Amino acid sequence: MRHSLSVALVVMSAACAAPRGYPSLQPRVAEAIDPRVPIVAAPSPGTVDPRTASALAVAVANARSGTAEFERLGASADALSLRAGPPQSEGWIAAQQALSALVAQHGVVTRAAADIDAVAADRIDETRWLVPATRAAIEAAAAEVGAINAAQTATIERIAARLRP
Repeated sequence: MRHSLSVALVVMSAACAAPRGYPSLQPRVAEAIDPRVPIVAAPSPGTVDPRTASALAVAVANARSGTAEFERLGASADALSLRAGPPQSEGWIAAQQALSALVAQHGVVTRAAADIDAVAADRIDETRWLVPATRAAIEAAAAEVGAINAAQTATIERIAARLRP
């Protein structure tokens, strides 16, 4: 019995031994930093890769190249819509055909806008991120083509409004 009592006392006293290798519960240096302090992040703007810049330039050039033909067709459709006459008349049908040609020509700009979106999507798929310079180039190209698109859409809507019964 003495032997088991002494073994039990030794085991219990070993459980009370000072810990070794455990970290201190004192505050660490990193914990002294205020987490509410804003972190200023200024990423490098980077550069637009030549392939992306070239594709954007082609899309914008395509949109610009269609404007002269659109304006020519728009002037013709505008003139025909002013003297169209009642619905289903010869003049009204001619104005509708001119409007259809104008809408088809407007497809040049909408294709250019779709090409810009495709360039952006391909670039994101390829790199999983757009550097600020590439994003700015895409936004600038989209804004220019968007302005052309808005002007052409307004022309189409104005002519179409005249031809509604």
